[in-house]
Amino acid sequence: MALELTNDNFKEKVLDTKGVALVDFWAEWCGPCRLIGPVVEELANEYEGKAVIGKLNVDDNREVAAQFGIMSIPTLLFFKDGQLVDKHVGVASKGDLKKKIDAAMA
Repeated sequence: MALELTNDNFKEKVLDTKGVALVDFWAEWCGPCRLIGPVVEELANEYEGKAVIGKLNVDDNREVAAQFGIMSIPTLLFFKDGQLVDKHVGVASKGDLKKKIDAAMA
C-alpha cells in the first residue's frame, strides 16, 4: 500500500531517505487523480522494499505542495537520495511510471 505522506513526515520519509521515492500529489475531488490512484497502489506493492511510493493529499498538506510548486494534479515527483530527479504531470501509464522509477534506481 502506498505510504500516506504529510507535511509532518515528508522530510523523514522522502527527503532524508536513501534510494528512490515516488510521490503522487493528489486530491479527493480530482478525477484524473482517481484514475492514477490504483496504478500508484500497484507500484507500491511491486516496489515494496525497493522504493518508497507515497501519496500526498494537496488539500491537507499545502505546505509541501507549495514547496514543490505543485500547480496541477496529479503530479508525480521522483526523488533519488532526497533530490528531485524527474516529474510527470497528469495521468500516466503504469509502464511509463515503472520506466521512470527504474531509471532513477539505475
